[in-house]
Amino acid sequence: MDIDLADLDFWRRPLKERHEAFARLRQLEHPVFFPEKKVPLLRSGKGFYALVRHADVVEASRNAKIFSSEPAVTNPEPPGWIKQVFGESMVNMDDPRHARLRRIVTRSFSPKMLAGLQSDIEAACARIVDDVVSEGPRDFVSQVAARLPIHVICDMLDIPQELRDKVHQHVDISTAYTGVRPSLARSVQMAGQNMLALLALQRMVIKLGHERAADPKGDLVSLLVTANVDGEKLTDKELGSFFSLLLVAGNETARNTMAHGLKILTDNPAQRELLMSDFDKHIGNTIEEMVRYVSPIMQFRRTVTEDYSLRGLELKKGDKVVLFYGSANRDESVFPNPDTFDITRETKPHVGFGGPGPHFCLGANLARQEIRTMYRELLTRLPDLRATGEPELLLSNFDNSVRSQPFTF
Repeated sequence: MDIDLADLDFWRRPLKERHEAFARLRQLEHPVFFPEKKVPLLRSGKGFYALVRHADVVEASRNAKIFSSEPAVTNPEPPGWIKQVFGESMVNMDDPRHARLRRIVTRSFSPKMLAGLQSDIEAACARIVDDVVSEGPRDFVSQVAARLPIHVICDMLDIPQELRDKVHQHVDISTAYTGVRPSLARSVQMAGQNMLALLALQRMVIKLGHERAADPKGDLVSLLVTANVDGEKLTDKELGSFFSLLLVAGNETARNTMAHGLKILTDNPAQRELLMSDFDKHIGNTIEEMVRYVSPIMQFRRTVTEDYSLRGLELKKGDKVVLFYGSANRDESVFPNPDTFDITRETKPHVGFGGPGPHFCLGANLARQEIRTMYRELLTRLPDLRATGEPELLLSNFDNSVRSQPFTF
């Protein structure tokens, strides 16, 4: 087959070609193994089995004891020394360590906390659209999609205004580093930039954590560094790792969905008309269909902890598998006519926020809230809003990110 999911050239292909390739892989009897090249100091090169069917992704997601998130979920897998520098991210942990951290940070995404954010999100959306009207349309990503999630996260953490531009810059550097690499030299350069950005972010939030531990303000940082009723709180290193995760993962899901969403609605005017015929009725399912259609995070990696049979494939302890969410979300056996954008379809089984199980996206409801509020503001105030031209996509096998999208209103 002319498909190599471990090769940069595959991820250079247009989205349509990639979707066709995954459709071919889904028809095969067993998951396919893809060897990886070893890059000294940067990745191991062990290779992986590609889980491309919806049922396989769901099975692996639910069975976290067999399909471990340790030592890392990104693909290619980073070297072990990374965690020594930055600490371990919650997504790279199994229970009971994962359960402890998730129990602490889950308080940050409770219905009460999210309801309290709504007025701030509405105000932010109004300011963003005000700026778009004042500046004129240039790039939907930088003017709209990239602004809201970072703004909301900084508000949740009560990041001082003078630091917010730096936060945005560091997140952009970290996002560019995810996924495949063009060469060893470029890999080293990007790794250096990424490490400096992550260290700066972690130092920033740890300093805030010390300040808020001494003088809590009711913000998210204060909540995480002061003990709850069970005496649990985040350490400095845990706070730094969570901040990095929140800024990258919490930003990218909403940002990518909003950015792709404008082009999707432009290309599907009948669906847009249906949405606007009763926004409140249709927006919930529209968001789910957008997330399914886009798959903002395209994959996560797992390590097999013991011998296991998956659809006739005999996996061995230590084998690596990669869960391709974008492929699972276009599995014909679950989503009829999967390449059609249809806001009336039953989208509940999609894995755009990760598969079911302990690692389902903590920020899913916050992302939904941001997308709903922003699109209400955009489509109500700018009814002729539409994409013009094709989006420029980030070259990545991990992050389905739009670098820029021309638009008009």
